[in-house]
Amino acid sequence: MTVRFWRQWHRWIGFPSAIFLFFAAVTGVLVAGTEFFGEDEALREATRDLVSPVKLSSAMTAWSDPISRAINSAAAISPGAPVDKIETQFKGDHPTITIFTGKPTGGEDRKLVFDANSGSLVKNEAYADKPFLYRLHSGEAFGDGGLVVAMFWGTALAILAATGFWIYFTMRGHRERKGIKRVFW
Repeated sequence: MTVRFWRQWHRWIGFPSAIFLFFAAVTGVLVAGTEFFGEDEALREATRDLVSPVKLSSAMTAWSDPISRAINSAAAISPGAPVDKIETQFKGDHPTITIFTGKPTGGEDRKLVFDANSGSLVKNEAYADKPFLYRLHSGEAFGDGGLVVAMFWGTALAILAATGFWIYFTMRGHRERKGIKRVFW
């Protein structure tokens, strides 16, 4: 395995890898932007330093009554729908109970957000367990094969980066350089 072999291999694999790198970079930026500017992040930031009024020592009705009101309201909206999960948010000015319902045949269906105090509906929207953008970034949007390809392209990009560093440092020679010129020659 000569230096010439590694340089040639690195050039050949570099171009197709750039396509995957571009895909991962663009979808990663979109995921990060969605996360950073999203409604869920704004709520986390707004309630981070608040103290929940519901404590472990609180009466069971402190959490069970809001959940009961939300389930009763959800049953009026989607009678007989299976409940996938329930999330509670007791902190903040507007505590909420979120009920995620599924389809009778399986799969995700609705995200119902209720006011924890009154049980009234705040938001009714479609939901998927993972947003499409997250599944696209990970390759999961293309099925199990997409996840396998994502694992391979991630490994290939890591190998490409490692061989790139190796080539960089072997090309620079062994001349004595000082300061920043040790890296940027």
